[in-house]
Amino acid sequence: MARVGILAFLQESNTFLSGKTTFEHFQQDLLLLGEDVRQGFASAHHEVRGFFDGLSHAGIDAVPIFAARAYPFGTIDSGAFERLVCLMLNELQNAGRMDGLLVAPHGATVSDSYPDADGRWLTLVRQAVGPQMPIVGTLDPHGNLSREMITATDALVSYRTNPHLDQSARGREAADLMTRILQGELQPTQAACFPPMAINIERQCTAEQPLSDVVTQFEIARTRPNVISASLMLGFPYADVAEMGSSALVVTDNNPELAQSVANELGSAMWAQREALAGSFLSVEEAVLKAKSLSGPICLLDMGDNVGGGSPANGTWLVHELRRQNVGPAFVCLNDAEAVEQITRHGVGSKLWLSLGSRDALHGPPLESEFRVTFLGDGRFTEEEARHGGIATFDQGRTAIVESEDRRLVVMLTSRRVPPFSLRQLTSCGIDPFSFHVLIAKGVNAPLAAYQPVCANILRVNTRGVTMADMTQLSYHHRRNPLFPFERETCWVPSTMRLETRQ
Repeated sequence: MARVGILAFLQESNTFLSGKTTFEHFQQDLLLLGEDVRQGFASAHHEVRGFFDGLSHAGIDAVPIFAARAYPFGTIDSGAFERLVCLMLNELQNAGRMDGLLVAPHGATVSDSYPDADGRWLTLVRQAVGPQMPIVGTLDPHGNLSREMITATDALVSYRTNPHLDQSARGREAADLMTRILQGELQPTQAACFPPMAINIERQCTAEQPLSDVVTQFEIARTRPNVISASLMLGFPYADVAEMGSSALVVTDNNPELAQSVANELGSAMWAQREALAGSFLSVEEAVLKAKSLSGPICLLDMGDNVGGGSPANGTWLVHELRRQNVGPAFVCLNDAEAVEQITRHGVGSKLWLSLGSRDALHGPPLESEFRVTFLGDGRFTEEEARHGGIATFDQGRTAIVESEDRRLVVMLTSRRVPPFSLRQLTSCGIDPFSFHVLIAKGVNAPLAAYQPVCANILRVNTRGVTMADMTQLSYHHRRNPLFPFERETCWVPSTMRLETRQ
């Protein structure tokens, strides 16, 4: 029986944050070795679960080796990155004979020592197993694709949807590609196109125009003879690295010229939509004013405090404006461990004067008022449906819920940052989302899968913060130049493209 190893190393690194992602961040979220990897993803809607399912269906022995994941935050500390990579390589060496590897890099991982952290660890894995062993993997489309990622692997496929609801399916697709390689049915060749553009995160929902038009072009490309896969890489704007930007990645069967040609065509299709993909920004004041006249519940997406992009989850701009315009009842979740500790000392039913949320000018002034404590809990909940990130179990630490005296504002306070990927975050604490006119979710597109079933209207709001949607307002030092929309007069034609492929 063929043996295929499984490796995963996933983190979205926001280089604009001063805080560092440490080894402990991975321990708090997910750091698994050997058979614990299989158990850890048994109930997840994740590509690693798809790896196991696809290999099992093909009768191939799946060998779990290493899986590490940390919530989006700052650049990974160099010592932590080296420790994790050494742990991975040691586990790989001790896993015995392998016929292939299925890998799950994120694509937007950055360490202090290696800006292209995914390219670095994939290259080290390639060096460890040699040039002949097939390596097939998945990518988050929010990754910034690099040439090193391509040359270190035989085939890479990205999720096709944003919010990411197809992660498990893409894992099974990767496992199917591996099966065909091992059976001698497929000799993958992959190539990429890097048009000088970055798709704004406000326009990265794959079901909404204009991006849906681009997505259709990739769907058509996948039906062409000899094209195995075509992946749209949206890019991650909060990583100030040379690879930052959008790209197209194509896999063919032993035809690198076709792979490059199709990638070029798709890159051109992306480029043609660059103006429409540059973003449209609704101010805080405009969003709240609009919410007054819309049917609820309304979800206000707090783009500047996007937890899935590494933000602190404590921004208060929208809450203050809701109160100023007297719009409610409203719900918001803030990460504030100090407030939770204070509330815990007094208990449910107590009335307290609290200062909640942000303590910095970028994310808004603290929310100061008297609140009544209505709930205290451990902050653990599970999600059974496929949701962004493929996560099934969550732990946001000790959690408190407080309400204002007029009951027009309900605030959930957590001890740990958890992105708003699941409505179970609310319902597990007894909160009925239908009881609010406004629900604030700190994200851009990731919360849609959770909030669309209950919200009649959804507005993306251009709040200030470390994940501000207008990327032209961020101070980059390492990005490509020229790059649209920063250099709006950028000229680009397909003839300037070079072959990017591993043969």
